[in-house]
Amino acid sequence: MFFYADLHIHSKYSRATSKDCDLEHLAIWAQKKGLGLIATGDFTHPAWFNEIKEKLIPDGSGAYRLKPEIEKQIFINSNPVRFILSVEISTIYKKGDKTRKVHHVVFAPSIETAQNFRQKLDAIGNINSDGRPILGLDSRNLLETALESGEGTFIIPAHIWTPWFSVLGSKSGFDSIEECYGDLSEHIFAVETGLSSDPEMNWRVSKLDKFRLVSNSDAHSPSKLAREATVFDTNPDYYSIMNALKTGKGYVGTVEFFPEEGKYHEDGHRKCNVCMTPEETKKLNGICPVCGKPMTIGVLNRVCELADRDCNNTFKPDTAGEVYSLVPLPEIISEILGVGPAAKSVTKEYERLISKFGSEFSILREVPTEDISRDFPLLGEGISRLRKGQVIKHAGYDGEYGVIRLFEENELVKKKFRKP
Repeated sequence: MFFYADLHIHSKYSRATSKDCDLEHLAIWAQKKGLGLIATGDFTHPAWFNEIKEKLIPDGSGAYRLKPEIEKQIFINSNPVRFILSVEISTIYKKGDKTRKVHHVVFAPSIETAQNFRQKLDAIGNINSDGRPILGLDSRNLLETALESGEGTFIIPAHIWTPWFSVLGSKSGFDSIEECYGDLSEHIFAVETGLSSDPEMNWRVSKLDKFRLVSNSDAHSPSKLAREATVFDTNPDYYSIMNALKTGKGYVGTVEFFPEEGKYHEDGHRKCNVCMTPEETKKLNGICPVCGKPMTIGVLNRVCELADRDCNNTFKPDTAGEVYSLVPLPEIISEILGVGPAAKSVTKEYERLISKFGSEFSILREVPTEDISRDFPLLGEGISRLRKGQVIKHAGYDGEYGVIRLFEENELVKKKFRKP
């Protein structure tokens, strides 16, 4: 079974998240997006863990679904969204000559195993105040704790290139997965690329060849689900996903942001409106030319630093999957209508399109562009360009999202948005 999965999300109990990040809204938006399976996120938080136990029921092989009466109430169709248990853990600790700040996504195959993990962490630090707990625990010891919690538990290092909070980040990371997880690194079999990098960038670093690459949204609100996703062709359950990531059997690939849209792609200093390529940064020794302070070194620069392959000759390792680079549908509608993505007119048009053509992924990847053009000519043209990779890129930097456009500004002037 071919399906899209989003394996890294958050609940309403994480900091800076929407109050709508409950199981019902997450399931509704998963279907709008075209996701077959999502993670629960945040299962270490007591209130969220109770909600998981109250509203989800086992659906076989480590997957869960909403109780039928809840699915009926929120109009979930005959192909229900599956959930698997997950939580992101932030570890901050001293190792070597650096303070390390590394984020990890932990997965558990059952409520019982998740409870074992929760109890072990509760004895170490505070898991009650934030859905993504912060612990003074070495990454290697977190992995050991997960493995000891029950068979089938595993960890995926989160957004591995993000400057501030990741295993390979420029500010506090390591130079390899093995350096971070030590003698237990053999239990890491997949890594998350993050919004600011794509698989081709990761293929430049031969140390990563052994790992399956996954992409996920890290969503803090239901509408941000599926910004990125991982694609499988297997049973939509926990053990099938784990096996696909370990062996490649059933692993298809990833849905990606164009990495330039990620908010840490290039180097820069947001306060000074300075954005630079790695080459420009090197000439200035990493110093902002406006204020004279160090710039935030972005993902592209860090990848280039660790790369041991020629960036102009793409090498594709045996573990690689297919790569589908997309722009979220609301952003395309927003560009065409000339308003912000959160505008009511964008929301109204998005809901109309989903109702007519199916899920967002269907519209972006599968519905014939001529069908879309008959309904909304500029959208059909935009998606045609997207599928060909014909996009205009303005890179993000230092916490500022980049912009991906499908039209030159003068193309949209005085054009009708839809045929009469």
